[in-house]
Amino acid sequence: MEAIVLYTTPAAGHLIPMVELGKLIHTHQPSLTIHILIAPVPYGASSTAPYIAAVSSTTPYITFHNHATITLPPNTSNSSIESLIFEFINLNNPNVHQSLLSISKSYSIKALIMDFFCSNALSIAAKLNIPGYHFSTSGAAALTYKLYLPTIQKNNTINFKDLNKTHILNVPGVPPFQSSDLPKILLNNECFLECSITLANSAGIIVNTFESLEPRAIQAIADGLCVPDNPTPPVYYIGPLSRGHNEDEALAHECLTWLDSQPSQSVVFLCFGSLGLFSIEQLKEIALGLENSGHRFLWVVRNPPSGDENHSLAVSTQPDPDLDSLLPEGFLGRTKERGLVVKSWAPQVAVLNHDSVGGFVSHCGWNSVLEAVCAGVPMVAWPLYAEQRFNRVVLVEDVKIALWMNESKDGFVSATEVEKRVRELMDSENNNSTFRERVIALKEGAKATVCEGGSSRVALIKLVESWKN
Repeated sequence: MEAIVLYTTPAAGHLIPMVELGKLIHTHQPSLTIHILIAPVPYGASSTAPYIAAVSSTTPYITFHNHATITLPPNTSNSSIESLIFEFINLNNPNVHQSLLSISKSYSIKALIMDFFCSNALSIAAKLNIPGYHFSTSGAAALTYKLYLPTIQKNNTINFKDLNKTHILNVPGVPPFQSSDLPKILLNNECFLECSITLANSAGIIVNTFESLEPRAIQAIADGLCVPDNPTPPVYYIGPLSRGHNEDEALAHECLTWLDSQPSQSVVFLCFGSLGLFSIEQLKEIALGLENSGHRFLWVVRNPPSGDENHSLAVSTQPDPDLDSLLPEGFLGRTKERGLVVKSWAPQVAVLNHDSVGGFVSHCGWNSVLEAVCAGVPMVAWPLYAEQRFNRVVLVEDVKIALWMNESKDGFVSATEVEKRVRELMDSENNNSTFRERVIALKEGAKATVCEGGSSRVALIKLVESWKN
């Protein structure tokens, strides 16, 4: 029997596309079983436990392997969440090695596919003579700077951590951008650079995107511009990998019933991902901006982070928010005829595909971007963490399907800015027809690319066929 092993963190933005990749591979090659190794992480990841349980119960060809938690040295207590993730995953390598040995007793492992955080496991795959692949969950544009990172480091006389926030970086295939638009961990952690170096040494790179969405970045990679000193490994653009929604769960949600009563494309949807938390002050500004915009809205609100914890920690254990205490006095009553505030979660895929939704204020997580593109919904880009600031640059300046949400130096966004961007996105008199036509064209491109003869289907076939040699 033959198997493919996938290795990821339990964060929703990494786990879900990795599972969808496993499903896609099995659909094309049913003889392959899928094993998914879940790395330990330094935060409560139980929010994805129900998802893992659901996949396990409905998808018998996928087996999950949860690795035991790791005890970190005491001097890491003040590290960022991203740095801690790298620490956990590096210390988890012996468990990965043991899992691969165990799986190989019953299966012939054709490939180990890792997400970026897990890239250091490539050395383990090499020792076991297993082809190692990188899976980019964040698109071709993000892949360009990851591939080009060693070249930037080589050509710069100063370290990344010494760059000022306005330093302009030029990377092949993407618009010029400020160093502050890169993930903070890149500027402060050598592990990120080490993972970037492993990309060019992998057997191949699988990317959750499609050619018509990011043609400029894809061409730059194909031309070898991102790895100028060495050959670029084969790159397979097999997206969009977008989760389907649970029909029963979605249909039972109050927000879809509410959307049924709203005019076509009249509602702006605000949702900020599994780790997207705002302070009480910021929530009040968003509320005032929405109220003053005059537009219909559907807004997912979560509890603010406590003042002494990283915004990523213990998210999964949060209780539902007390909306009356978090939002301006009287806001819910004044806006009840044209707005709905949902506590903690909404079925995002179903919402974006509802006819009443005409815009999306998003954190620019790549899964959310693809879900919006597949639904044909334009965006206001409000990044919060990880690679999202870079995604905003690409979506606004290159792909041109999003508006830029301006924030202050400390990241705070005023009610005036929220109102302005919502109006710009939703007002028909703002001459945004070209903007909307662009995202509708990409929606059709997303459908075509996964059909027979489409570029993503062809890339998938080429990838799977390479494992038969």
